[in-house]
Amino acid sequence: WTSFVVFSISQSTMLVVGAIYYMLFTGVPGTATYYATIMTIYTWVAKGAWFALGYPYDFVVTPVWIPSAMLLDLTYWATRRNKHAAIIIGGTLVGLSLPIFNMINLLLVRDPLEMAFKYPRPTLPPYMTPIEPQVGKFYNSPVALGSGAGAVLSVPIAALGAKLNTWTYRWMAA
Repeated sequence: WTSFVVFSISQSTMLVVGAIYYMLFTGVPGTATYYATIMTIYTWVAKGAWFALGYPYDFVVTPVWIPSAMLLDLTYWATRRNKHAAIIIGGTLVGLSLPIFNMINLLLVRDPLEMAFKYPRPTLPPYMTPIEPQVGKFYNSPVALGSGAGAVLSVPIAALGAKLNTWTYRWMAA
């Protein structure tokens, strides 16, 4: 379940920092969704690369970013392009929604620890093949923990994305 929480926090913060950066840079609601769509296509390519290397199809998770980015765009539009509302409300919505949108996706993927032991690289000699441990896939449903932590951390990371935006403008003006 640790992988779920880490995944939720990392994906929500990664989405929010880039999406808010580009959205505030252009000032156009819809930019966050566009950014999330591009990132999603990149992950499809990465998943295809792992699959081409011989790993099972469910070895890599493709994150569900687009609905959370749509919420960020909607916040920015509904608050009449208020940057601070986008950071606080939009950041919270991304942090809360992304783990929920990814829940089914993550339940269908194989546990990374289980995969690491069940599917060692074929170059390993037999005596180095680890013994499979008994790892629980998802214990005590960590969706709440992931979304709670994601919501708390996405707001300061959204603020960072907005701050990077002002730094970019200063660099361009110099």
